[in-house]
Formats: sequence, structure tokens, C-alpha cells
Amino acid sequence: MQTGGSVWAGQDTTPSEIETALRDLLKERHARSEAYVPARVLNLVVVTDREWRGEIQNRLEQVGRYHASRTILCCVEPGREVIDAWATMEGDHAGRPSDICVLHEQVVLDVGPRHLDHLETIVDPLVVTDIPTLIWSPHGHPEAVDAMLDMAQVVLIDSINEPEPAAAVRWASELAGRAYVVDLAWLRSTPWRERVASTFDPEQWRRELGTISSVTVKHRPDSRVAGLLFLGWLARRLGWKPGSMVGQGDALHGIAAARRQDVTLRLEPEQAMSAPGLAGIAIETASGMRISLDRGSGGLSARRQTRGGRESSWTVLGASRGEAGILGEGIRQALLRDPTYGPALLAAEQMVR
Repeated sequence: MQTGGSVWAGQDTTPSEIETALRDLLKERHARSEAYVPARVLNLVVVTDREWRGEIQNRLEQVGRYHASRTILCCVEPGREVIDAWATMEGDHAGRPSDICVLHEQVVLDVGPRHLDHLETIVDPLVVTDIPTLIWSPHGHPEAVDAMLDMAQVVLIDSINEPEPAAAVRWASELAGRAYVVDLAWLRSTPWRERVASTFDPEQWRRELGTISSVTVKHRPDSRVAGLLFLGWLARRLGWKPGSMVGQGDALHGIAAARRQDVTLRLEPEQAMSAPGLAGIAIETASGMRISLDRGSGGLSARRQTRGGRESSWTVLGASRGEAGILGEGIRQALLRDPTYGPALLAAEQMVR
């Protein structure tokens, strides 16, 4: 069961007053029971427009066990001159009364646009020291991200939020030069990358990797970046040198130079998609083999056609984690390091020049 939460609120307040309130809330909990222990793994700083506060809080509540230890939600309200705040401290307690109850803290700040250029001076006293800090600004506000980069080790972004894929890739690359970047657009392609890798993993199919002649990626119209990152990953893992992609109607077409032959690359929008991300992948080889993965009910529908014309199909169950799962994985990735995203991003840059 969930314990009752301790709450503090203040109007026209200061960071030092909020910091004191957090300490007092923890003292209050300890006075009730020594079983209460604050989580100390990750700080999460979120910058959002105030009108989207409820939606963002709902998304954060659905990330399951990947809640940050302390979440600081900065809600930007036009015309606001002073800072209002409230803080809560809650935990899940199950089992015997003597069992440890881990507390998660949330601070909500109502701030104005004028606070964003020096947001680090407001947030710095509120983060837990000696643990990583992740910043996420889902509705723009790049000035807030810039202000926080000297104190935040990790930046969470979603490249599909940029209307132009080339601008999205450049922005991600610039951030990657200053902090560790976790990109939700990249994480949406994780099941697809895993399934493609496992499909070619058996020794009898592994040799076909060197004969791939074309790759087609279908995506939701606003998720072209996810497709670019997938192609970038494949190019880097297989040693291809991708060139610039050009428009062909609504699709993009390009060529990558492989060791044995050129590889045709295509990105095609799929209109009938509700969730962001990829809709399907088709890979063909010079020997005539064709592998396809398509989003389906309950997982990915996979199909293989060999050069002899033999066909087989199967369903990869549970491939989709949903948007809540993607955000939860993004928070978890703040504590990890993915060595494949950077090279894939560099390859994507080459394709959008």
C-alpha cells in the first residue's frame, strides 16, 4: 500500500526556504519511524509549460520502478515574477512494519520565463548532491537546458519533437558534445534493433549481413529521426559509409557504400500509426533473402523469405513497451552508458547533410 504523503507549500518563496522544507519533511518522517529512508539514486529536473504540468506528472507516475529519487518539476507560466512551490515526500510500504520504506520526493516550482536563463541557481540547492542529475525539457525552453548543463550530467530529449529531422540531429549532436544524451527517439527503435540483430545471429544467416543490398524503414510521419537513427546504427555496425538522403515524394532515398556493394536506403512514412516510432523494416540481400518486421497486435510480425523461395513467419511477443515504458527506460538509461547511440547519431548527421 502507499503511505500518506508529507506536503509543504510556499508562495513567493526562495530555493533556500524550499531546501529547508525538504529537510524538515524528512525529519518529520524519521520522527514517525526509522524505517523511512530517502531514495538516493537520481535527480530528475523537468522544465515544462505550466499548462502541461498534469500531463507530465501523469507520464512520470506511469514509469513504474524507474521513478527518480527526487523530481523537480519547473512549470513555466508567462508573466510570473515570483516562485511558488510545493513539495511532497511519499513511499511505498509493503510487508512488516519494520521493513524499510523508500521515500521519493517531488518538488513543483511555478516559475516565469525570466527565471530560465539562470535556472541552475534555483535548482542547484534543491538537487541531492553526489548523485547524477538528469534534465528533461519536453516542450522546448532550450535556454533552461543551456543554463543547467554545467550541473546536469545527463540530458533527456525526444528528437521527434523537432519538426525538421536535420535540426533535430544537429541539436542532439551539439548536446552530446556537452553531456550524456538519452534520446527517446533512439529508445523507440530498441526492440527493432534487438530483433534484427537476433535474426542474423544464427551462423547460417550471419554471412548474409555482408550481402545486404537494401533496407527500407517505415515510420510514423513525425518519427523520421527514429528511422534515421536506426539506419545510422546499422551503417556503423556493418561498416557502411552512408551518403546524403534525398526526397522522393514523402519518402527519403539514399545510398550507403558497403565493402562489397552499395546499399539502397529508404525511409517511408506510414500514415496509419497512432504511436510514435517505427512501423516496419524490410532488409533484402544480394542472394535474394528478404527479412521483414512489422508492428502488429501483441508484438512484431516477422517474415523471412530465403533465396530459394521458402517462407517462414512468426510473432515476436511483447516487443512494444508503450510510451510509459519508453520514458521509464529513458530515466533508467541516465544511469547507464549506451556506446552505440553516438556513432548512430554521427551516421544520421551524414545522411541529412
